[in-house]
Amino acid sequence: MCLFKESSRIKMVFKGHSDYLHCIVARNSTNQIVTGSEDGTARIWDCKSGKCIKVIDPVKDKQLKGVISCVSCITLDASESWLACGSGQNLSVWNLPTSECVSTISSHSPIQDVVFDNNQILAVGAEPLLNRFDINGMTLSQIQCAPHSAFSVSLHPSGVISVGGYGGLVDVISQFGSHLCTFCCQGL
Repeated sequence: MCLFKESSRIKMVFKGHSDYLHCIVARNSTNQIVTGSEDGTARIWDCKSGKCIKVIDPVKDKQLKGVISCVSCITLDASESWLACGSGQNLSVWNLPTSECVSTISSHSPIQDVVFDNNQILAVGAEPLLNRFDINGMTLSQIQCAPHSAFSVSLHPSGVISVGGYGGLVDVISQFGSHLCTFCCQGL
């Protein structure tokens, strides 16, 4: 659904997913958005027409759909030509111009957030690790994190990475993989 900012009236409805949305990312170069859903698919939408122009199915084997039930996180690289989709314990990497899945990466726990770092992928999930993969699915590094379960990973242009998760913990990690500090956020 898209709303007019001034009047809060519905401008356009995007129809296609059969269940809740988990994530959304803008593909600005093509005036599109990409969504990930509980229905197990990612969809690319044209923002002008509201039409779904491509359905990406990270788990084509329908028997696995019950186990890997949703697309929980998505990210685009800087060129907006590569898409990474987290689905359960799997991370799939897609070449959007060719609509091909170039790699599928298996993790020990569900992947909860993902971000591109140039031609590499940073992923966090329900374990205390920051994973770095290449685009072909090879594990490049795993860095231990303070949160027992990480919900969010963010990358600063300087290369500094932050990982937030369970217990209100936020790790700040240098571009070389060393811990700079850990913050503990507590309520008042």
